[in-house]
Amino acid sequence: MAAIRTALIGCGKVGQIHAAALSSLAESQFVGVCDANADRASLFAARFNVPAFDDLHALLREAKPQAVLICTPHPLHASPAILAAERGVHVLIEKPMAANLADCDAMLAAAQRGGARVGVISQRRFYEPVRRVKDALDAGKIGRPVLCVFEMFSWRDRAYYQSDPWRGRWDTEGGGVLVNQSPHMLDLIQWFMGDIEEVSGLWGNLNHPYIEVEDTALAILRFKSGALGSIVASVSQRPGLWSRVHVHGSNGASVGVETDRGPTFIAGVSEIAEPPLNHLWTIPEEEHLLAEFQAEDRARFQKVNATTHYHALQIRDFLRAVHEERPPFVTGEDGRKVVALVESIYRSQSEHRSVCPR
Repeated sequence: MAAIRTALIGCGKVGQIHAAALSSLAESQFVGVCDANADRASLFAARFNVPAFDDLHALLREAKPQAVLICTPHPLHASPAILAAERGVHVLIEKPMAANLADCDAMLAAAQRGGARVGVISQRRFYEPVRRVKDALDAGKIGRPVLCVFEMFSWRDRAYYQSDPWRGRWDTEGGGVLVNQSPHMLDLIQWFMGDIEEVSGLWGNLNHPYIEVEDTALAILRFKSGALGSIVASVSQRPGLWSRVHVHGSNGASVGVETDRGPTFIAGVSEIAEPPLNHLWTIPEEEHLLAEFQAEDRARFQKVNATTHYHALQIRDFLRAVHEERPPFVTGEDGRKVVALVESIYRSQSEHRSVCPR
């Protein structure tokens, strides 16, 4: 396939991971970067030998990208996405898709008007142990999925929130652990279990008095299938990172994936130190496979850079989707479902009742 002309919008920490993929993939012809801070854009662009812009109109006019990857802070995703999509430029957006559903809907509407495709980064879908869980569910190996449990315990310190002026504030980040650290798993549970019918949620700030947003959130879910689910997500426990998704079936079998483990990971600052693994696998006559899966994944982890490898796989899929005129593996509609779940948890607490995602 002919390379797609690509550009990056937002030259912050996570942008480094995406720029590395855009500059190395055969499917990408990296043609420029854009950031409101001209000096930051210039320094960033010099690393990847592409033109720098501090005005999006100029980037679209002069670099003529066919697809852009948006890595600005979450509440600032909508404006560049709408501008690009209305001009027919395809848009891949860092998670979460936006800080609110209104922005999600505005981006999707702009894409429809401009004939552009929209995708949202959720690279953990490409993890091999995650794919095993999905394949087992699709094959009916645990019967009907009846219970999904997501747990994440991690830590963020004062230095983390001070590293960028937009972190930890409602107006500039849009939320806390739900918006920033949880979207990958909130995507996975809906990918595994289907759409959500009802949400009852709580959130709080347990030990970060210097930020406005939540550091801990809980939720109980009822899926449209009738299955149940639970969420516990927190950045109030140190040290390290532990994140798991379990799915239990109507035949009594269970499958699970530990997507994140080891030292706390911050995109663009540190690297993933330990491999994602299946740690629960009780499918009848397949129990013995768990040790094989773990050995395989540990061996693979030594051969790839997990920090960048899975982002590159998703970016490649998006660019091929543009070329093949098909939906990307993770669509804008998928990204909207994550934001709808986050909003539902916030709304459930404020209204003191269970709510239905919008």
